[in-house]
Amino acid sequence: MRNRIPKQSLCYEFKRIWLLSLVTTLLLSCAEETAQECFIISGNAPSELELNLISDFKNDLGDVADFSIKVISETEKLPDDGLFFVLGTSRSNTIITNLTKESKLELSPSKPGPRGGIWSKASLKNGAQAIILAGSDVQGLQYAVYDYAEEILDIDPLKFWTGKLPKQKKFTDFFAFENKKIPPPKVPLLCYFENDVDELANYRGNLLEYDWESYTEMINALVRLRYNAIQLFDMLGRPEFFIRPEYKELHPEYKINIEYLEKMIDYAHSKGMKIAIDFALGYQIHPMSADKATCWEHYKEDWIGAWRYYLEKTPLKKTDIFMLRPRHQVWDWEYESSCGEDKIQVFNAVYEVFGALVEEYNPKAEKVLVCYSDAMQMWNDGFRPPKDWIVCWSDDGFGDYRFLPNTTDGYAFGTYMHAGFWLNHTVHNPYPETIEYVMKASFEDLDAYQFCLVNGQNFRPFLLNIEAYSEISNTPDEFTGEAFYKKWTARYFEAETAAHAVASMRLLSDAQEGRIGYVQHLWEIREVISYLSDEPIERPGKTPVPSDYARVQNDFEHVGHTAKKIKAALLEASKGVSKNTMNKEFYHDYIYLPSLLYAELIAFEQTLHKMAKLKKKASNGQDATFIKEALTLLPEATAQLEKLYKTREIGDKNKKWVNWYSPELRRPNNGFPDFEMMKKIASNLRSKLQATIE
Repeated sequence: MRNRIPKQSLCYEFKRIWLLSLVTTLLLSCAEETAQECFIISGNAPSELELNLISDFKNDLGDVADFSIKVISETEKLPDDGLFFVLGTSRSNTIITNLTKESKLELSPSKPGPRGGIWSKASLKNGAQAIILAGSDVQGLQYAVYDYAEEILDIDPLKFWTGKLPKQKKFTDFFAFENKKIPPPKVPLLCYFENDVDELANYRGNLLEYDWESYTEMINALVRLRYNAIQLFDMLGRPEFFIRPEYKELHPEYKINIEYLEKMIDYAHSKGMKIAIDFALGYQIHPMSADKATCWEHYKEDWIGAWRYYLEKTPLKKTDIFMLRPRHQVWDWEYESSCGEDKIQVFNAVYEVFGALVEEYNPKAEKVLVCYSDAMQMWNDGFRPPKDWIVCWSDDGFGDYRFLPNTTDGYAFGTYMHAGFWLNHTVHNPYPETIEYVMKASFEDLDAYQFCLVNGQNFRPFLLNIEAYSEISNTPDEFTGEAFYKKWTARYFEAETAAHAVASMRLLSDAQEGRIGYVQHLWEIREVISYLSDEPIERPGKTPVPSDYARVQNDFEHVGHTAKKIKAALLEASKGVSKNTMNKEFYHDYIYLPSLLYAELIAFEQTLHKMAKLKKKASNGQDATFIKEALTLLPEATAQLEKLYKTREIGDKNKKWVNWYSPELRRPNNGFPDFEMMKKIASNLRSKLQATIE
C-alpha cells in the first residue's frame, strides 16, 4: 500500500503555495505602480553579437511599452525599482553565472546545449523580481530573446514583410509565462539560399542589387526564425546577369559591387549567421570562361587558380560553409565533358582537390555537397566525395523527392529543399503538410538532419514555407502541417478569416499539382501563342522551338484542372476579404492577390486554348467559319491580358511593395506575353482567313 501524505502536510503545502503566489502578485502590483523604467542588464563585456541582440530587444520592448528603456552593465548599481531583464550566457553575465552556482538556474554550455536557452524568473540582489533570458551559447541566447519577443511581446518575426504591429503591454504581461527550457534544434545548420531574387533586387529601382533595408530585414527575419546561415548566390553576380540578353537589356552596365558585397557578408556575420558559398566559377566577381568548365583534365589549374583567387582576393575568403555541386561549374546544368572524361571520376577528383584547398584556407569550415538534379543519380552510380563532406539530398523543387539515395554509405546527410521554385516563382505554393511528411521521413529514414538548405527564391511570396521549414528543423516531433497552418494564420487574422485563408492556400497548392506553377504556365502560353501566330519560340542562347499543336494540346487537361482549383481558391480568399478586420493589407497581398494573379493568367491561357482548337479545326480542311470564330475571341484574350497587366502594375495594397509585380522588373524566366504577340496572332489569323476566302 502506498504511503499517504498527511492531510496536515497537504494543507500546509497549499497554504505555502497560496502565500507565495499572493506575495509575488503583490510585489508585481507594487512594482507596476512604481515602475517607470525598464533595465536590460548585460554582461560586463558583451560580444558584438550580444550587443546587436540587446539593441533588437530594446527596440522590441519600445514597440510595446511606454516607459523608458535603459541598457546597463551587471557591474552597475541596480536601481530599486523597475522592470528588469537579465540577458547573457552562463559565461558572459556573472548574474546568470551566480544564479546557476546557487542552483537557481539550470544552465551551462551542455544544458540545454548548443543553440539552447532558458526563460526564468529570479530575484536580484536589490530584491526585485527579474526576467532571465539566457543561452548555453550566444545563439541559444538569441533564441531565448527572440522567442520571448514573439510569444510574450507579440513581435512578429516577419514584421517588416507582413506589416503586423504588436499591441501595448501592461507590466504584469511581461511576467505572464512559466519558466521553460528551449532545447537545441534538431538541425544544427539551417541555411537560407538567396536564389532567383529578381523582384526583391529590383522593386526599389537599384536593379539586380538588394537595397540595404530589404537585405538587412531579410537577415533579421531569418535569424528570428532560427536560420543560422545564408548562401549568397545572386548577389555574387550570377552569369545570367551579365551574359544573358534579357538581363543585358534590363541592366546593360551591370557590375558587381565588391565593397557592398563585403558589407552584406559582414552584416550577416554580425547577426550570428554563417556565410555559405557555392564555389561555382561563373560569378562576375571572378568569372572563368565556360569552355574551361567542360574539361577538368585540361583546365584543372584554371579551376584551382579561380578558387584561390576567390579565397585570397575577394570577400569569399570570409566563407564559413563551402558548398559545391558536381555539375557544370559556370552554368547550373549537367557536366558533359568535352574531352571524353567520366564525370563521376572527374568529381571524385574535384572534391578531393577542393576539399584540400578548404583545409588549407579554413580548416574549421564545413563542406557541403549539394546533390541537385543529375547529381543524385551520380551518387547512386558511385560518386563519393571525401568522408568529411555533408551530403545534401535534393527535393524535386516542390518539397517532395523524385527518388532517394540507394545508400547513405555512412556519410553525414542533410537536405536541400525548396520553399519556392523557379517554376512557381511569382505565386507561392504553400505546402506545410508536404513539408511535414517529407522532412520527417528524411530524418527517420536517411538520418538527414546535419544540414538543411532552404531555397526561398525572392523571399517575400514564400514566407509561410520558409517558416515551416524552420519549425520542423527545430522541433520535428511537435510539427504538423495542419497545426502550423492554424498557428501561422492565427498570428495575422481572426478565426473565421484564418479558416478561409487556409482553405484558399490549400486549393492554391492543389492547383500546382505535378510541378506546374505560375511560371510554367507562362511557357505554355508561349507555346499556344507560337501556334496561333505560326512563329517559333525564340530563346536567347538556345535553338528556337517550332510551333506545334501537339504541345498545346498536351496542356488542355491539366489547365482545366488548374482553373477549377484556382477559381475555388479565389472564392475562398474573397470570403476572407469581406470578413477580415485584422491586417487587411497583408491578407490582400499574401492570400487574395496570389490567387487573383493566377486566376487571371489561367483565364487568358484558356481563351488562347479555345482559339487554338478553332485554328486546328480550320487547318483540317474545314471552312473559314472557325478562323472567324477564333478572331472573335481575340478581343477577349487581349482584354484579359490588359487586365493581367493592370493587376500586376497595381499590385499590393501595402505601398512598400510598389513595383514588385511590375512586368518590366519581373524575373524573365519563361518570358511574358505582350501585346505585340497579340498583334502577330491577329495578323496570322487574318492572313489565313483571306487565304481561305480566296
